[in-house]
Amino acid sequence: MTLNDVFNSLERNPLPILMYFVALPLLAWIMGAAVQDRQDISTWKYLYAVLVYAVCIPGIFAMTLNVYLFLFERQSIWQADLLLQFLPILSMVLTLILIKSKISFDFIPGFGKIAGFLTLITALIGIMWFFDRLHLIAFTYVPFSALLIGFVLVLLLIRFAWSKLF
Repeated sequence: MTLNDVFNSLERNPLPILMYFVALPLLAWIMGAAVQDRQDISTWKYLYAVLVYAVCIPGIFAMTLNVYLFLFERQSIWQADLLLQFLPILSMVLTLILIKSKISFDFIPGFGKIAGFLTLITALIGIMWFFDRLHLIAFTYVPFSALLIGFVLVLLLIRFAWSKLF
């Protein structure tokens, strides 16, 4: 089974995915209404963490897929599937806004890992896009391991710069 097969199956039966991505912001709103004060948040932070991961993993995947399709595959925006390519992102943004209105992301366990993961994906896609557009052909005697180490150092530099920026 390929990713295209999964997407075709979801396109034929869109109700489960639609219910999932509508339920997540709704659940965040209900949980926000249930939280009475700031002391009560400490008991809810793990449920918020589950909700954040449940919405961010598909949302980040959809963002990455969109960037790949639009930059590398040159897919037209008119051919984008709203349910699979944009609904997860919209649901993620709405859910995170609702959660942020009740609790700081500093209190949510593992939220920094998601931000770091998104930074790494953004850096990798940016570097891949740069090399895709560069069309550089080089004949070199530099060993592949040195190129790999250089690539990792560039990623670490991007990560360090990103942490200083925010």
